[in-house]
Amino acid sequence: MAKFIISTTAPDFTHEAALIARGFSHIAGVDEAGRGPLAGPVVVAACILDPATIPQGLNDSKKLTAAKREALYEAILATGYGAIVTISAQTIDAINIRAATLRGMAEAVRALAIQPSFALIDGRDVPSDLPCPSEALIKGDARSVSIAAASILAKVTRDRLMVRAASFWPGYGFDQHMGYGTAQHLEAIENLGPCPIHRMSFAPLKPLG
Repeated sequence: MAKFIISTTAPDFTHEAALIARGFSHIAGVDEAGRGPLAGPVVVAACILDPATIPQGLNDSKKLTAAKREALYEAILATGYGAIVTISAQTIDAINIRAATLRGMAEAVRALAIQPSFALIDGRDVPSDLPCPSEALIKGDARSVSIAAASILAKVTRDRLMVRAASFWPGYGFDQHMGYGTAQHLEAIENLGPCPIHRMSFAPLKPLG
């Protein structure tokens, strides 16, 4: 008789529990928001959840509504520890997006009020200068609640920054596309030219730099 395995992408505390069983006391999840946009910072967050009070509904931030992300953002900071780092478009242009993201990850982990004994990093890369042992988890925001929590902190923070940017640099629609390369955004760049938060090392902006 065939066996059917039902898979789920909802993150859980499995990875953290295994590390705690090995003697690691505080496990940080680390994730970013904004690697791909043409404008704005990349935002990186680190989060340590209290195993006894994990907010319900944690998931990859991209799978949640804006209202749900906002509610979980408040719940995460009320029950756990979070640290958020922004890396500017100018720094991204100077050192490239991968290096900027890795720098932000290390800074976010070091900025936590309680230093973690282990860090779970979303993706394939691990910063070389983390202050603790770590492991990279591909699609970690769908596997680890700690990474999912970090993804929510990063996404909400970045969206708030881009909404604010829309008032400083009107006409680009930053509050609608959050800096991603939509048709609306590309048309605005063609009509208005780049502004100070555009990433001039990214195509199609590079020829304008």
